[in-house]
Amino acid sequence: MEVSEMPPEKDSYVLPEKSKLVSPKKLSPRKSIVEKVFGGSNSGGGSFKKRSESKSSINEDNEGGMELMEIGGQRTKNVLILMSDTGGGHRASAEAIRDAFQIEFGDEYKIFVKDVWKEYTGWPLNDMEGQYKFMVKHVQLWKVAFHSTSPKWIHSVYLAAVAAYYAREVEAGLMEFKPDIIISVHPLMQHIPLWVLKWQGLEKKVVFVTVITDLSTCHPTWFHPWVNRCYCSSQEVANKALQEGLLESQTRIYGLPIRPSFARAVLVKAQLREELEMDPDLPAVLLMGGGEGMGPVKKTAKALAESLYDQETEKPIGQIVVICGRNKNLVASVEAIEWKIPVKVRGFETIMAKWMGACDCIITKAGPGTIAEALIRGLPIILNDYIPGQEKGNVPYVVNNGAGVFTRSAKETARIVAEWFSTKQDDLKKMSENALKLANPEAVFEIVRDIHELAKQREPGVFPYMLTSSFTSII
Repeated sequence: MEVSEMPPEKDSYVLPEKSKLVSPKKLSPRKSIVEKVFGGSNSGGGSFKKRSESKSSINEDNEGGMELMEIGGQRTKNVLILMSDTGGGHRASAEAIRDAFQIEFGDEYKIFVKDVWKEYTGWPLNDMEGQYKFMVKHVQLWKVAFHSTSPKWIHSVYLAAVAAYYAREVEAGLMEFKPDIIISVHPLMQHIPLWVLKWQGLEKKVVFVTVITDLSTCHPTWFHPWVNRCYCSSQEVANKALQEGLLESQTRIYGLPIRPSFARAVLVKAQLREELEMDPDLPAVLLMGGGEGMGPVKKTAKALAESLYDQETEKPIGQIVVICGRNKNLVASVEAIEWKIPVKVRGFETIMAKWMGACDCIITKAGPGTIAEALIRGLPIILNDYIPGQEKGNVPYVVNNGAGVFTRSAKETARIVAEWFSTKQDDLKKMSENALKLANPEAVFEIVRDIHELAKQREPGVFPYMLTSSFTSII
């Protein structure tokens, strides 16, 4: 989870997590899900017909909003967003898309943000979050996993094997939501759902799109030629899509989806500094350690404490905001530093738009969400680390576009910030201008509007969803 992500609002259009779903510990996922969706029968068509004829059963899922409206009446379209908490960016993007749909189209769409793998399958898919966190903590493991699964023949075999084992659970899980539109914001959410649609005979009726949440370097599993649209965050990603077999007509370059409350916030730095009790006159640097407070935060903070204090005048030349995330030990240790300059030490924050708006530059690892948000705020970026694989390309994306620099050295980082705040203020201003040019604050709205146009072209009616025997047999 990126530290800048705000917790989801309790809006009426969000399905409560796991509400009324039978726990897999009490009943097998196959039985509980199939019975819930198809009235206790695995055969499909007959069961669905009986449920459709009963008015009481039509409104059975009150909290989920799965009503089948009478023919001729307006019907709210169901949008299923597939994500996984392997890093905070996927959920953040899913919730940004959800919020943009609500702002743009109101009750015309009912949005469901779901981790289908976690909720409906077994190991290893239901524990992708834990496996990812373990490998990222031991970063060389993740590097090996990322690159070793990149060849198409390897990940295709792996996904086919997973589909063969969990075919019926995934199929029933998707069909529970009777989606008119499926949006994937995760690289492993393309292949199996698209197979489900194909073998349900729904590939011409259900709109399926991919929203890529990486800025530059992408795993090949992001790209599938059957999608109706692939929304790319940059030209580099679009080029990769073409290399992987997608047509140019399938791709759109809009940028990374950032939550509307951040992207459209109108902020005044002077007012923010007063509100956040910061020094109104000193330039400020924002030092971030991600949601878990990882990386060389304390070491960098100590180096900044020295570089931003003028020994000759015995006065500070800048101030620091340190965001430590959920790492309470880090909060305590940073607060214990002997500070001679103004500093704010914070834990996990939900008002990152304000903290970014109050600062003049940012120090962070190369997470795509944080980078995209910093660009929207016009903050020059000092990247001090990256996760091998998907984040590696974010470094040249920022540096080559003149929006920031990269260094793993805490002393070098502190020296650069001190120069930006004193002798090289013109460099800081130029990088801020470059950051704003690179930003795409309207990306999430452009994405949902394009999806809306695709849905209008389909004008899907009330079509039956039923389990098929072909899915498991073909795999």
